[in-house]
Amino acid sequence: MAFNEKLNDRIREAIAHFPKVEEKHMFGGTCFMLNGKMCVGVVKDEMMCRIDPEVYEEALKKDGCREMVFTGRPMKGYVFVSEEGMKTKKEFDYWIGLCTEFNKKAKAAKKKK
Repeated sequence: MAFNEKLNDRIREAIAHFPKVEEKHMFGGTCFMLNGKMCVGVVKDEMMCRIDPEVYEEALKKDGCREMVFTGRPMKGYVFVSEEGMKTKKEFDYWIGLCTEFNKKAKAAKKKK
């Protein structure tokens, strides 16, 4: 399945200065892991953002933002942002900032045995 490689490059460049960045293929796109924790990625033409659940409801009010629904239910703390929500560098940086700030306090997924 194709995904927006231009958006992927934009995200890669925005977080390149962080230590411990790893890019993985998942969800039919890519996901950037920061400090071993899911942070931000690309699914089809949208940016997938892992954000603080405390700002989740407020984020959903922003243009281009919608719930991430996985296995039939919304995943609180995860949103998709369309091109409409990140037309400008300021808007794009807003979403990257939410993701990287939450990453500092997010818990890593448990390792499979």
